[in-house]
Amino acid sequence: MASSLEVLSKEVHLKGEEERFTGDGSVDLHGKPATRDKTGKWVAGTIILLNQGLATLAFFGVGVNLVLFLTRVLQQDNADAANSVSKWTGTVYIFSLVGAFLSDSYWGRYKTCAIFQIIFVLGLALLSLSTQIFLLKPHGCGGESSKCESHSSWQISLFYISIYMVALGNGGYQPNIATFGADQFDEEHPKEGHSKVAFFSYFYLALNIGSLFSNTILSYFEDEGMWALGLWASTASAFAALVLFVAGTKRYRHFKPSGNPLSRFCQVFAAAAKKFSLSFSPGEDDLCEGDAKENSNSGARKMLHTHGFKFLDRAAYITSRDLEHMKENARNPWRLCPVSQVEEVKCILRLIPIWLCTIIYSVVFTQMASLFVEQGDAMNTEISSFRIPPASMSSFDILSVAFFIFLYRRVIDPIVYRVRGKSLTELQRMGIGLVIAISAMVSAGIVECYRLKYARKDCRHCQGSSSLSIFWQVPQYALIGASEVFMYVGQLEFFNAQAPDGLKSFGSALCMTSISLGNYVSSLLVSIVIKISSEDNMPGWIPGNLNKGHLDRFYFLLAGLTAVDLIMYIVCAKWYQNVKHEDKSDQEDDEADDFEV
Repeated sequence: MASSLEVLSKEVHLKGEEERFTGDGSVDLHGKPATRDKTGKWVAGTIILLNQGLATLAFFGVGVNLVLFLTRVLQQDNADAANSVSKWTGTVYIFSLVGAFLSDSYWGRYKTCAIFQIIFVLGLALLSLSTQIFLLKPHGCGGESSKCESHSSWQISLFYISIYMVALGNGGYQPNIATFGADQFDEEHPKEGHSKVAFFSYFYLALNIGSLFSNTILSYFEDEGMWALGLWASTASAFAALVLFVAGTKRYRHFKPSGNPLSRFCQVFAAAAKKFSLSFSPGEDDLCEGDAKENSNSGARKMLHTHGFKFLDRAAYITSRDLEHMKENARNPWRLCPVSQVEEVKCILRLIPIWLCTIIYSVVFTQMASLFVEQGDAMNTEISSFRIPPASMSSFDILSVAFFIFLYRRVIDPIVYRVRGKSLTELQRMGIGLVIAISAMVSAGIVECYRLKYARKDCRHCQGSSSLSIFWQVPQYALIGASEVFMYVGQLEFFNAQAPDGLKSFGSALCMTSISLGNYVSSLLVSIVIKISSEDNMPGWIPGNLNKGHLDRFYFLLAGLTAVDLIMYIVCAKWYQNVKHEDKSDQEDDEADDFEV
């Protein structure tokens, strides 16, 4: 009777501890287990959402009109400016890999976010100063009709140093802030687990609301030649975001960095290669499970064995030589790896084909910052005496994102759940995003056909040279926005859920690097199209004077490439196998059994 009461008392105590502390291994600022009431949840999540909105406002204050800055202030032609923007945007997202590596391996997400935000603010301040003092000469230049004088090589170099500091700061910060926000919700807790899924939708919404101000107010100022004002406003917004982020320090939950993943990956391949000649048909009992402390120390969940990539299973196969070595010394990590470490490598290898299939979508997405703006600039932008900045049309993309996030979460998802008994998976939503992206490119191509029909061929600069209203661009922007809700929100959720616990920031970085490669592929594609289509002294599809080109054919080409990509994506999605984790209760039972033994 007494022992039963003791067991019951222990169970009540354990349940109380579970309610008091998080169950996902997160810690507070001082490295102690995070308490559920005093850390994380929507208080910390809201701070991070506001930080994301302000930082995005600052970033797009530079990015959304960069193509016009290059053409009006630095006198680049349309094709060169579009390529420069694509390369710069691509570099932003390449830097996300740097930030993710430092975060997952050494610094942790909080420290990484803080350091890269400081770089971001300094880059914006340098850009604002160099533009105001050196680039806007004569004073007031940079508008639609007032061109700036030529600049020296060191002035242009200073400009590029500053915008690539902005790229480094934003790129290193962006994948970590998304994952850091998700860290504030304990997925082992039913209510917080649901909030964690919702966070990604609100995160993407905050990103778009922040860019809405950039694409309207700041875009208008910059389009009118008030570049210094727009850039200083971006700097102030980035500084406010940094102050807000630091102010929430005591409230955040943290995960300990798991060490260099490259060494763990190399160990798996090296161990598998050393056992290449062995005849190999192991069962589950023949594989090394590893020490429970290895996972508990890093807070990572134990990953279960999956079929596929059987060559890598050799790294976890326990040979007689391994047994003898383990009796004498500790396990040699370059000869024998635990199943979780092998599955970590398998997980990344399975993610790569899905990730590759998202790159073509990013080629479509990047057109909003380049060719959509140039197309709009050649349309009728006048409403009475007011001129609509072409870059501000991306506000319809943002409004579309906000509308479809609400529509999906409140209408579509409940209906699908009622009909199917389950929600759409992340992979299914990403496929829907590709379908919508195809329709967006078809819409843009049709609009360009009609723009050319009503355009003056003999114009010189061709701003507003077509009588077709710029508002005919609304459908293509709205369709891109709808596709983002399915593709990018689904992608954020998918890579965060499927990435190993020690590589969560890397999972978010995969989303950004797909955008990065999309920009580089777009730049390469534009260069190839210009070279091929401009042979025999032809103006080509994307000349400086769009009225003499065929931008519509380029849009239809992108629609065709996306359709091919969709077919490849469906094949990869059917092949993909979800990551499997051991249940928390099972893991605790195993540890208890080990203790009893």
